[in-house]
Amino acid sequence: METISIGLTVYFEDGFWHGLFEQVYRETYQVCRVTFGQGSKDDEILEMLQTQFTHLSFSPEATVKQHVKIKNPKRLQRAVKKQVKKKISSKSKELLQLQYEERKKISKHQSSVQKQLLKQEKFERKQQKRRDKHKGH
Repeated sequence: METISIGLTVYFEDGFWHGLFEQVYRETYQVCRVTFGQGSKDDEILEMLQTQFTHLSFSPEATVKQHVKIKNPKRLQRAVKKQVKKKISSKSKELLQLQYEERKKISKHQSSVQKQLLKQEKFERKQQKRRDKHKGH
């Protein structure tokens, strides 16, 4: 049986509430960061999960070793406490940075294409105006 593990870590940073979705499927690991706002409530987060989870854009996949399940309940409780104290994992930070750089590259390309189109339109208007001037009335 295949398992999909999805975790949500909600934390407060720079005056805003953020959510970090971590998804592990087979041996791939993906991350998505969502900003909830300044005063986020549990109801709002739950509603966002139900309505917009499918529209989240996760980072590119990274391979990860599968963890062995812990059977001992005390050990499990210690692991949970450790995870609660721990901030965002370094692997998720790396994936978020990759996703950020990828989006930045795409938006930079789109803006340069847009600038070229505007420049071309401006040139064509200028040429048309020049031709109209020489036609006479």
